Amino acid sequence: MIGKTMNELNVGDAAEFSKTVSEADVYLFAGVTGDLNPAHINEAYAQKTFFKTRIAHGMLSAGFISAVLGNQLPGPGTIYIRQELNFLAPVRIGDTVTARVEVIEKITEKNRVRFRTTCVNHEGTMITDGEALVMPPKAPKS
Repeated sequence: MIGKTMNELNVGDAAEFSKTVSEADVYLFAGVTGDLNPAHINEAYAQKTFFKTRIAHGMLSAGFISAVLGNQLPGPGTIYIRQELNFLAPVRIGDTVTARVEVIEKITEKNRVRFRTTCVNHEGTMITDGEALVMPPKAPKS
């Protein structure tokens, strides 16, 4: 299976992925990455922070963007080159996060596509806002 090639992509094309963040997601992400910041894994500590409870790692929501790019748009065979992100709001355990990518520019001569990348929570609050640059898959040679 191959994702959309340059010729199949158009400015304005978009795709989304939604997931409710569980406590297990936060602990698994901490274990995989080694980011054991107590703001993520220690409720007693987190209650004394600005957020008053544990929050998910910002890069967990960034991973949801990667899931959209790698699985849906452009999809399988995509090479992720660059990501810029602004973290605007926390993700709490139990929040449903929707990652969205939208084609904003095709750079045909370099086989590159720029995407606006966002994540919002179930209340419509923007969590992350940024841009990605990817290389979509090439059409198989006949």
